[in-house]
Amino acid sequence: MQGALEKNATVKYRGFIRGTLTILSEEGLSGIYKGLGASLAREGSYSTIRMGGYDLMKEVLNAKDKRNTPLWKKLISGLVSGATGSAIANPTDLVKVRMQAASGSVYKNFLDGLITVYKNEGFKGLYKGVGPTTQRAAILTAAQLSSYDHVKNTILNRDLLSEGIVLHFAASVLAGFVSAAATSPVDVIKTRVMNQGGIKIYSGTVDCFAKILKSEGPMGFYKGFIPNWVRIGPHTVVTMMVFEQLRKFAGITPV
Repeated sequence: MQGALEKNATVKYRGFIRGTLTILSEEGLSGIYKGLGASLAREGSYSTIRMGGYDLMKEVLNAKDKRNTPLWKKLISGLVSGATGSAIANPTDLVKVRMQAASGSVYKNFLDGLITVYKNEGFKGLYKGVGPTTQRAAILTAAQLSSYDHVKNTILNRDLLSEGIVLHFAASVLAGFVSAAATSPVDVIKTRVMNQGGIKIYSGTVDCFAKILKSEGPMGFYKGFIPNWVRIGPHTVVTMMVFEQLRKFAGITPV
């Protein structure tokens, strides 16, 4: 859905439900989980760095009072930690995107994908699309972690809920929507830049932005918003609730 350029081009997936049914019909159940290995490798590296780095950046900014930390410090902490994690993990994201976008089996597995890209495109090929990927990750982490952090502590400050699972769930649901809305435009650009093969359609992020705006209008940046929200919403809820429980288990104060 996010990969088409031309305004009048044939759209293969017309909506989330039809897209899911089409994939099931053409590729079976395994088609929905295409690129799972690469996704796990990406999350294991990228998310570890971005979520661990969020608190470190807040410390650097002297944000010690969780209840009264200004939003701008949270946003900067998210931007820096997200960008750092994404830049390091870009090869895993590149392989994931290509495996999920291909109609057939482009690589045997995640490791085969890394090796194939390196052989055919060199080390530089592993970092294709690192610009939009890093931008997207910075925006996602800034939106996701800072909105969760801010909403949660605002609720606590107003005594609407007490620290616990109910509060974590409520804050993460709102953070999931904010994350989807903030990242959809960058997601579209990142996917299109990364999916380029031998023929270059876009020279970079700015060029991709300009071409989408010209041929598809502003709504072109929100192609696939519903499936993006359906994916990132539950992902945010699970991530933040598990993260809070792991912090509790390790004796670390809540977010």
